[in-house]
Amino acid sequence: MASAYGGPEALSVVEVAVPEPGPGQVRIAVRAAGVNPFDHKVYSGAFGTDPARLPLRLGTEAAGVVTAVGTDAIGPAGPVETGDEVIVHRAPGAYADELVVPASSVVPKPARLSWEEAGALMAAGVTAVHALEAIGPGKGETVLIHGAAGGVGLMAVQLAVARGATVLGTSRPAKHELLRELGAVPVAYGPGLADRVRAAAPEGIQAAADLVGTEEAVDVSVELVADRSRIATIVAFEHGARAGIKLLGGGPGADPGTEIRAAARLQLTAEAEAGRLRVLIAGSHPLREAADAHRQIMTGHVTGKIVLIP
Repeated sequence: MASAYGGPEALSVVEVAVPEPGPGQVRIAVRAAGVNPFDHKVYSGAFGTDPARLPLRLGTEAAGVVTAVGTDAIGPAGPVETGDEVIVHRAPGAYADELVVPASSVVPKPARLSWEEAGALMAAGVTAVHALEAIGPGKGETVLIHGAAGGVGLMAVQLAVARGATVLGTSRPAKHELLRELGAVPVAYGPGLADRVRAAAPEGIQAAADLVGTEEAVDVSVELVADRSRIATIVAFEHGARAGIKLLGGGPGADPGTEIRAAARLQLTAEAEAGRLRVLIAGSHPLREAADAHRQIMTGHVTGKIVLIP
């Protein structure tokens, strides 16, 4: 929980009462909660500093075991029952050892995923699905994914490859081998990026997704992709708006993709259960060390996802 606006030093663990689930609700014993860049933005002041909103409960995704259900507890995959192993998204206040959430937020946990993997699947996964739906890379096309080694990027790479697209992914050179392992053609970001992309894809780029938020990512995409309706950003809302590309997510003027993201949850669990989608975990921290997890993710150089373990 954040008791003030600012940096990770504002975070602390506090005891709060957890209510019994009401109609259409379930209670979850959390086994792992995913950490996302958005979580830090919530208390950083990026969305305002209204003191009336404090303290702020953090987190949006978790995995755990159902410990109690209210009446009519029906999830996207059917009735939810005590003892079910589940993934929860969206899960406001997921940095917790117990949660009460709508049953509509709960989907079955793939058996082959660890708790850490399950807790880190959804936020990045649904964002990646939304981005790909927005730009529509198809079989035989070439797509450029900026920030390909981040949490969302790694999901987008795998999903685009599964669609039959050729994927070029930008990242630091240290992460290139991982991108190759996932089926992408890695390209180092930085000065000269457009030329390196042209050299790697001489027949051109049909679509691009900016998952990192730099002006370079937007500018290079606009330079290389003829149709701006096939370029999207999930971060660079101001620069993206000026460039006339699609804005996705929670930023000003952006398409939240609510229905697409909700529908994506069962798609993602099916892909993970079948072994076609990997969730890469960069590290885990005890819940009481959430501040350290945020310091790590704020570096911008995390490969995969960080999770908290209650």
